Amino acid sequence: MNAPVAVVVLAAGKGTRMKSDLSKVLHPVAGRPLLHHVLAATEPLRAERRVVVLAPGQDEVAASIAPIPTAIQHPPRGTGDAVRAAREQLDGFTGTVLVLFGDTPLLTEETLQQMVAMCAGPDGAAFVVLGFESDNPGRYARLVLDEAGNLRKIIEAPDLKGAETEIGLCNGGALAVDGARLFDWLDRLEPHNAQGEFYLFDLLDFAHEEGRKAGVVWIDPVETMGVDSRAGLASAEARMQERLRKRVMEQGVTLVAPETVFLSWDTVIGQDSVVQPHCVFGPGVKIGPKVEIKSFSHLEGAEVGIGARVGPYARLRPGAALEEGVHVGNFVEVKNAHLGAGAKANHLSYVGDAEVGPGANIGAGTITCNYDGYEKHLTEIGAGAFIGSNTSLVAPVRVGEGALVGAGSTVGEDVDANDIVVVRGERTVKPGAAERYREIRAARKAAKKKDS
Repeated sequence: MNAPVAVVVLAAGKGTRMKSDLSKVLHPVAGRPLLHHVLAATEPLRAERRVVVLAPGQDEVAASIAPIPTAIQHPPRGTGDAVRAAREQLDGFTGTVLVLFGDTPLLTEETLQQMVAMCAGPDGAAFVVLGFESDNPGRYARLVLDEAGNLRKIIEAPDLKGAETEIGLCNGGALAVDGARLFDWLDRLEPHNAQGEFYLFDLLDFAHEEGRKAGVVWIDPVETMGVDSRAGLASAEARMQERLRKRVMEQGVTLVAPETVFLSWDTVIGQDSVVQPHCVFGPGVKIGPKVEIKSFSHLEGAEVGIGARVGPYARLRPGAALEEGVHVGNFVEVKNAHLGAGAKANHLSYVGDAEVGPGANIGAGTITCNYDGYEKHLTEIGAGAFIGSNTSLVAPVRVGEGALVGAGSTVGEDVDANDIVVVRGERTVKPGAAERYREIRAARKAAKKKDS
């Protein structure tokens, strides 16, 4: 892409149908806000300028995209007026301007590149929109082409007459326009309706008046999906998941039941890995090759090395790092902990704020007691150490290499390498006391019942 490109993203919509205190464009799809998906699609263009148009009070949105500059549209008077709000940020720019909508997370970088390419060169189009075919176009504006395939007219749905209602080519929303003429054309816009709104796509008339070419980039209608409700958000999530699942399978990953696996936008899974049904990957997960993720596991902010095995019913939280061949089994939770190669925690354990050496074995029911109510503390378990079942390791504490900790121990002091440590309370036996205890408790309960 040699031609200069600028990007304007319109994100000032209130999204009232979302019924949320959160700005519509910050609602996530596949773990990433809608607006951030749109901005990510523009990154390969290496745009000289990018600006996001917001409404007053959208400080949270502005903070989330910093340092990308923002412009404020106030009051809201349509899409043409929204682009005018970006005049200062685009001052002097004469390349191609892409105008996108912040609630269309499925728009791809390939489509944007096609739009820019259609505008390139001395014979390039001055006005390019997206177009898709639909058997049920509904409220979408229709695109009318001439015999050469150039865009001749855009007709809003309420204005369709006669045979025009049969047109199936719809306007997909995004626009590429000649930046040298953009603001002159915007200044000529007239209000389109009783609300005094200025429609961006009316610029087509000005392009034609100057004898400039207008074109259409044909796309899959999925890319045009906008989100304006919770139902729309769910639909976009479903489509995005289809795309992400297809991507990882094409990269050599087996998804046993793809429709039950949920991925994040940045999930990385290595070749020949297998993901069993009903697994969820939050943001920031990197899985190496030949890994098996068993059913009902949840991973977020975690890294898993070659040949490791996770689950079923395992939870890897942010900061979990599993090296090659690690086993983390059923109902094991790992948080901010590094497990060295070949280490195992196969059953019912919590490993948090810990450094676990290679080959160490953590028995069922083991807990690293990392929080004292004020601060988190580190547990260190040396290479080859064996931690018996139902052990509590009270951090900060270190268990040396090759040490053995007996089952049921509570360890609050360091254990030297190759030592065996058993820390249990003294056994106290009271013969027959259980029977007397039950008699006393039953009598007390009966007395309370009688008094009431």
